[in-house]
Amino acid sequence: MGKPIVAMVGRPNVGKSTLFNRLAGKRISIVEDTPGVTRDRVYAEAEWLSYNFTMIDTGGIEPESDDVIVKQMRRQATIAIETADVIVFIVDGKEGITPADEEVANMLRKSKKPIVLVVNKVDSLKEEDNAWEFYNLGIGDPITISASQGLGLGDMLDRVVENFDNAELEDEEDEYIRIAMIGKPNVGKSSLINRLLGEERVIVSNVPGTTRDAIDSYLENELGKFILVDTAGVRRKSKVKAEIERYSVIRTLAAIERADVCILMIDATEGITEQDEKIIGYAHEMKKAIMVIVNKWDLIEKDDKTMEKFKKELQQNLKFLAYAEYLFISALTGQRTHKVLEIAKKCYDNYNKRVSTGILNDVISKAILMKEPPIVALKRLKIFYATQVATKPPKFVFFVNDTNARHFSYERYLENQLRESFDFKGTGIQIEYRERKEK
Repeated sequence: MGKPIVAMVGRPNVGKSTLFNRLAGKRISIVEDTPGVTRDRVYAEAEWLSYNFTMIDTGGIEPESDDVIVKQMRRQATIAIETADVIVFIVDGKEGITPADEEVANMLRKSKKPIVLVVNKVDSLKEEDNAWEFYNLGIGDPITISASQGLGLGDMLDRVVENFDNAELEDEEDEYIRIAMIGKPNVGKSSLINRLLGEERVIVSNVPGTTRDAIDSYLENELGKFILVDTAGVRRKSKVKAEIERYSVIRTLAAIERADVCILMIDATEGITEQDEKIIGYAHEMKKAIMVIVNKWDLIEKDDKTMEKFKKELQQNLKFLAYAEYLFISALTGQRTHKVLEIAKKCYDNYNKRVSTGILNDVISKAILMKEPPIVALKRLKIFYATQVATKPPKFVFFVNDTNARHFSYERYLENQLRESFDFKGTGIQIEYRERKEK
């Protein structure tokens, strides 16, 4: 299952972006910064006390009036409540409580989600007493920080990760393969889900999802147990207000983070768009299992070469997804829809695959014999041994003489060798290099 999600909520000018960027900027040695594929980054991968989690910045555009501030804060809080495991509510220690703070505090209090109240801009010991009035919000003990100076962040993060154990999903859901349908509006995501549910006729339940997703549909068949997640479509920014677009991205991002398999659906009559590339880029960065489905294939005039030509064009635009599985369907007519779960299950199996250490090192040794690492900065990379340390996604650690002796082309070569040897088709994999002194 995906990592816990921590959402940051706060009105403009309380220092929310400063805090988010400081955490994402590796200034506390807790974060592996993952730049978003959109210009407006809304998330970063973080680590604290051996906990890995995803931070989401719910901040929107700057409002023009107090009324708009309250309206925007209400929407931020709604998104945070829906998507997050833990909510970080940031207030301004210099300005004190505002009506907008009080209204959002009321919403958060009713959510029953863990809330960490953070009083920012407490830049010295003399200002610590400014936090007392925030007890009036009724959402727990406030923690004082200074995002600009980096003060108090450790205590804040300690409080955040304390809530993770209570944020885990139910154990029974771990048996399910979670599939997120992502893509622009009107490409057929809901139609495909309805087609799959209607054909299988073995629905376990079809209920409004947990507040994390729009709709979760539970399905069980001979292939296994599945949760099909229908995400909100993400439109191009030119067609919607930037504020609304941001919230659509956040919802979709949360669904991707929770998913095992992400299916990008593309309208065959429109082809791939920049927005498609951006949103599937999130799943790629998170090393999810990925499948690309071209829907409405029945509307295309074609011959025996049309599908292969269309696929090559897609692969050209999605070069970073060389490992993805592709399928051409029509959710309307049912053409090839019976293969969707079959291929998704294959992607998941590879996403959950484990390789024995002995066989892994045999493959790496042969790869090195076939192609020796290049000399980088007067050093040649030596790989002492490798081991797989995790699944979902498969994660490998290579113990080497000097991490600075790596070359990106050789790293890519080793990844390709792993993929060819162990069939990681349809899933991202992660390789980490660690130094170990040579005996």
